[in-house]
Amino acid sequence: MGAAQLVAWFLALAAAAGAAVSAAGARPSEVALGALFTYDSTIGRAARLAIELAVDDVNADGTVLAGTKLSLKSRDTNCSAFLGTVEAFQLMEENVVAVIGPQSSGIGHVISHVANELHVPLLSFAATDPALAALEYPYFLRTTISDYFQMNAVASIVDYYQWKRVTAIYVDDDYGRGGVSALGDALATKRAIISYKAAIPPNSNADVISDVLVRANMMESRVMVVHVNPDTGKRIFSAANKLQMVASGYVWIVTDWLAAVLDSSASRDLKDMSHIQGLIVLRQHTPESDAKNKFISKWNTMARNRSVTSGLNSYGFYAYDSVWTVARAIDQFLDSGQQINFSTDPRLHDSNGNTLRLSTLKIFDGGEQMLQQLLLTNFTGVTGPVQFGSDRNLVRPAYDILNVGGSGSRLIGYWSNHSGLSIAAPEILYQKPPNTSAQQLYNVLWPGDSTTMPRGWVFRNNGQALRVGVPNKASFKDLVSSRGPGNVTGYCIDVFNTAIKLLPYPVPVQFVTIGDGTKNPSYIGIVSMVAANTLDAAVGDFAIVRNGTAISEYTQPYVEAGLVIVAPVKQTPPSAWAFLKPFTLEMWCVTGALFILVGVVVWLLEHRINEDFRGSPRRQVITIIWFSFSTMFTAHSKSCRCFT
Repeated sequence: MGAAQLVAWFLALAAAAGAAVSAAGARPSEVALGALFTYDSTIGRAARLAIELAVDDVNADGTVLAGTKLSLKSRDTNCSAFLGTVEAFQLMEENVVAVIGPQSSGIGHVISHVANELHVPLLSFAATDPALAALEYPYFLRTTISDYFQMNAVASIVDYYQWKRVTAIYVDDDYGRGGVSALGDALATKRAIISYKAAIPPNSNADVISDVLVRANMMESRVMVVHVNPDTGKRIFSAANKLQMVASGYVWIVTDWLAAVLDSSASRDLKDMSHIQGLIVLRQHTPESDAKNKFISKWNTMARNRSVTSGLNSYGFYAYDSVWTVARAIDQFLDSGQQINFSTDPRLHDSNGNTLRLSTLKIFDGGEQMLQQLLLTNFTGVTGPVQFGSDRNLVRPAYDILNVGGSGSRLIGYWSNHSGLSIAAPEILYQKPPNTSAQQLYNVLWPGDSTTMPRGWVFRNNGQALRVGVPNKASFKDLVSSRGPGNVTGYCIDVFNTAIKLLPYPVPVQFVTIGDGTKNPSYIGIVSMVAANTLDAAVGDFAIVRNGTAISEYTQPYVEAGLVIVAPVKQTPPSAWAFLKPFTLEMWCVTGALFILVGVVVWLLEHRINEDFRGSPRRQVITIIWFSFSTMFTAHSKSCRCFT
């Protein structure tokens, strides 16, 4: 081979190598992105337009996926876990590199196993069940706030108002059970508990929901935490209103589903709003920004063009940012030289007569690398900072706290895991060191148009009343008197009723009279009935005696010991001689005679040896009288030896 031929061969080899490198790094013209949610739902209607708008914005942006177009493949789950799973399988046949969704936590649990096998990341903007963050689902990535944080916000509200017991009302599915489990853990850190769990079967009618609420209303807690889906939630408050449970004394704390309903209702029905007056509602917090306002304007324009009557809610913001998260991850994935390839799974094959076409499901070869790029996401979207922490949850979770009143709702504060409850926006507090000591909310209008904070606790309706024994006796009826069954009066009864009213919760009392009223019953016998648990307590003019203290506890005495005589007071006009009133004229004469007698006796003993009792008869008489009367005010020990 000559030199010229050798040079030509090397040039050809270099050209071939360059062409191979160019082919290896070539970007695809189109990348398929899946979307899985319920079209006709409160969340789905907002998310559908947001996802389509985001795809259009990505394709129009030259800085992301330059030369590559996102192709959206959407599937409707129809609010069914079964149909949603089937649609998910069909979506995977489209060779999608990621799926925006699912909307339902139940479907998320099922198809996460499929995603694990096919290495297709799931980015859910609405599945909030905290259990989906488990290591069992590595390809599930939540692009909204987990209910773990929402339930911590609820627990902070409960602790702020110093309630200790709550009733959890939830749909008995993965979403409801996961949220209530997180609520129980969050309340435990605040030394509070879920005293009753009112589980509602999925797709329940109004009668079933009413039965569940009746049982919940029989319990002691009046703090209701409602964690359901929008359709069930509407039926819950319609039934609660008929049962008069949205009234004074009740507390209703509702998770973010109701905020989504309120935000999506362009023309709110005042009749429906009357069912939810005084509720506390949580909503995912999205900071104000130019990007957010621009997105809202675009969404509203698209909604008008398509005659969409529902409005935009917070889930629409997260759906929009989810598409941008995938787009940026794909861009980084392609920039690193990776190729979007799919391969068949030898374990998935069509057996004879099988119409499921399992062989059409293919594994995304770059799924692991795509997942890593998603976890490295860090940009600012319409929802604020979009970044995942070490726990694979979004950083800086925060909630708006709303109070429903009139035809809308008003903001009463915020919650964030950085500073807890506050009236300052979380994005302001994140610029300062963490501080959860100063918790603060604005005033709340409670159910029943009350501004007084409810106690949040009553004696359960199916509980036993406090059995209080009362002696039915013949004497001292001003202290205790019985005028029939349940009709007892007297000073002791008034003291007891006043003490009951000072308790932080109402206590029903059943007075049980002991005795026939003609003679006094045995007081130690009544105390023995308390010790034997026949009675819960006893009220009356009980004396603290040794035999009684050995078997029961007594309160502190509220009447002084000793004999007390009570006499009526007669009004008399004021007079300078009022000091004479205590004694009669005869008594005053006897007292004066005794004074004179004492003076005479002292004179007989002293006049022979005491010069003060000598002198003229007139002087001695004056001395006797003066000495007698002066004994009332002066001690004569120094001048009279007879008293020494």
